[in-house]
Amino acid sequence: MFKRTISTLLIGLTLTIFQSYAQQPNPYYKLKGNNIVQSKNYYLLTLLQGLPAVKKMLETDPDLLKLSAAKLDAVKASFSCKDISCFTTAVKFTPEEIQMVSDRLAKLYQPANALGLLIKNDLIPSGCYALNKSLSPKEQLIKAWEQDAAGVNYAISVYTEGKKPNYPDIDSISFKVSSKSYPDALLDCAEVIAKEYRDNKLFFGAVLGYALQAMEINGRHDAANFEPLATGINKAAVLKIKQTNWVKYKYTAILVLGSGPDDYTTPISSIGMLRCRMAAANYFAGMAPFVIVSGGTAHPYKTKYCEAEQMKQYLISNLHVPANAILADPHARHTTTNVRNAERIMYRYGVPFYKPYLTVSSKLHIDYVINVMGPRCIKELKYIPYKVGNRVDDNTLELYPNTDALQINPQEPLDPR
Repeated sequence: MFKRTISTLLIGLTLTIFQSYAQQPNPYYKLKGNNIVQSKNYYLLTLLQGLPAVKKMLETDPDLLKLSAAKLDAVKASFSCKDISCFTTAVKFTPEEIQMVSDRLAKLYQPANALGLLIKNDLIPSGCYALNKSLSPKEQLIKAWEQDAAGVNYAISVYTEGKKPNYPDIDSISFKVSSKSYPDALLDCAEVIAKEYRDNKLFFGAVLGYALQAMEINGRHDAANFEPLATGINKAAVLKIKQTNWVKYKYTAILVLGSGPDDYTTPISSIGMLRCRMAAANYFAGMAPFVIVSGGTAHPYKTKYCEAEQMKQYLISNLHVPANAILADPHARHTTTNVRNAERIMYRYGVPFYKPYLTVSSKLHIDYVINVMGPRCIKELKYIPYKVGNRVDDNTLELYPNTDALQINPQEPLDPR
C-alpha cells in the first residue's frame, strides 16, 4: 500500500512537471504569417487564418459564417455614412459578438483536433500569450481570441476615429479627423475592404483587414521596421552569441536605456551619447559580452531617425565597440519596453536567461526604474518583465529577465511584440 502511494505520488509529480514544461514558450519558435505587423499584433488570428485545417473548420461553422457576413455588410452599409463614428461603430466587434465567438471556439475545441494542435504546437510555444500560461489550453484559446478582438478594435479606434492612444505625443493618428474631407478617406477605406474581403469567409477577416489598413494609411508600420532582426541589423551579434563562453562573464549584456532627441534634425541626443559611453565603459571592463541599444522611431512624432540604429552607429564609430558585440532593438517606444524588448531579444537569440544583465542610464532614470517603473509596467503591460537586482553604482543596475516579456501588448500596436 505504501509503495503504491509513493508510486502514485511520483507519477503525479512527473505529470505536473511535464504539464508545466509543456506550458513554457519555446525560444526557437518562429512566428508564422506573411504580414509582420499582423503577426506581432494578432497572432491567434494569424494562426486561424494561416493553418488550413483550422481555417476550414471556422469557415464551415454556421454561426461564425453569419458573423462574417454581418461584418462585411456593416462595411458596405458605411458607404452612406457622413460622420466618423458611423463608419467604424458597426465594423468593430461588439461585446456580444466577442462572447459569441468565445462560446463557439469553446464548443469547437478538442485537444486532438486542429484547434487543440494549434494551441499545443503554436500558441503556447510562441509565448505570445504568456500571461495565460496557468490556464487550460481551451481557456488560453478563448483569452487569446478576446485579446486579439480587443486589439483590432483598439487599432480602429485610434487610427480611424482618432481616439487618444496611451502616448498621444508620439503614437497618434496622422489625419485631422475634424477635417471636412476626412470622411471621404474613410469611405475609400470601406470600399477597399468591401472589395478585398467580399469572398472571405473568416468571421474576423473584414475587421482585421480594416484595422491593418487603418495602421497602414497612417504610416504606422513601426512593428515591422528592420525585420527580420536576426538576419539583418543583429546578424553579426547573433553569430557571436553562438560562440560565446558565458562562464567568463558576470552579466549577459548591458542594456542602454533610450532618450530620443527633441527635434527632427538631430540623429542622437546628447543624453543618448552619454548613456552609450556608460555602456561602452562597462563593455571594455569585461562586464558583459554584448551591448543592447533600444529605441524605435518614436521621438519626436514620426521622426525619420531610429534611436537604436543611431546609438549602434555611435558605439561603433565613436567608441569603437565591435559591431558584432551590439544587439539592437529598433522598436521600443518607452522605458518599460526598452527592458521588455531587450529580454525578448536575449531569449530568442539564446542568451542565458538564468544570469542577470546590466542596464545603464542617468542617475535619475535608474532611480525611476527602481522606484516607479514597476507599477507603470503593471498598468501598461499587466506584468513586470524583470526583477531588480543590485545597484552597482549611480548609473548601473542589475536586472533579471522574465519570460512573461514575450506577451503581446495589443494596446501598443506600433510595438506589440
